[in-house]
Amino acid sequence: MKFYKTLCLATAVGLASAATAANAETWRFGLEEIEGSVQAKYAEAFKEAIEEKSDGDVTVQLLPYGKWGSSYSVLYDAVQSGSLQLAFGSGALGGTVPESQLLSLNFVMPADQLETVKVLNSDEFLQSEPWQQSFRQRGLVPLAELAEGYQVWTTNKSIESPDDMSNLNIRVMDNSLLRSTYQAYGASPITIAYGELYSALQQGQADANIQPVFAHEEMGFYEVQDYMIFAKQAQFVATMMGNLEWYEGLTDDQRKMIKEVTSDLVKTGHEIQSEFNEKRLDKIKSKSDIKIIELTDEQREKFREMAKPVRQTFIDDVGENAKKSLDILLEAYGDAES
Repeated sequence: MKFYKTLCLATAVGLASAATAANAETWRFGLEEIEGSVQAKYAEAFKEAIEEKSDGDVTVQLLPYGKWGSSYSVLYDAVQSGSLQLAFGSGALGGTVPESQLLSLNFVMPADQLETVKVLNSDEFLQSEPWQQSFRQRGLVPLAELAEGYQVWTTNKSIESPDDMSNLNIRVMDNSLLRSTYQAYGASPITIAYGELYSALQQGQADANIQPVFAHEEMGFYEVQDYMIFAKQAQFVATMMGNLEWYEGLTDDQRKMIKEVTSDLVKTGHEIQSEFNEKRLDKIKSKSDIKIIELTDEQREKFREMAKPVRQTFIDDVGENAKKSLDILLEAYGDAES
């Protein structure tokens, strides 16, 4: 009899485990960056929290750059179609969600990186109707914003004023707003595929480059450039987004869980990027003789004034949701010196 009870208990546990496995969901999360990157570390923290909070009912499968393809448009198409439930989108996302170019505008966000990410993830911005509708009308939903550190210039000449940018062949992402921004500074922006950028800089096809510090180190761009300039003109921001149909098919508890996890990860994401960029900058300094230039507030102000008209270009090109989203950010930050 005792054996029979034990057998029944074991069978019940087995059936319960089988039922749990059968009911488990897998959320596939596509990253723009490689393993070990800022996005990957953030996604790992997201995965751990979701799987713990869901008691194993949800498994998050992480797909770093290369696991889903190599063209960002492929990644964005995959999350729009629902073959991926989640993905990160940054500068190149402007071709899919034009309003997302807002996050590439120079001198809109403050120099304080933690303050930037707090406002970007606030309900006032992230859950605002214009920002949500910009994504939702493309079959997407924005879930969080990850600021990955200052966008830093590397060049073959010292840049301390807009005059120094004159006719500079600077590589920018395939983003019309970034091209307009650097044209406003007097540069000649060009677009080169990320995988071809190192050789292009090495061979002189481009004179300068814009990346967060960790990317300069990760890809070795600093090896073929003479100067690294910190203007604190913008941060590299990636939007964590979901497929809209998938998101609306989630239970209320699952949507609440995602919001709780992403809210908890705001500070974590900031700490991840801060540690990454500090360590990577130390590596660059130790492995090269690249000259580091930090622009003064007075020098930055000259670039800031030249960048301001690009805000109107953004509004004219993209439309009403662009203006409303920009206004929310400017009000939140007080359009103060950034």
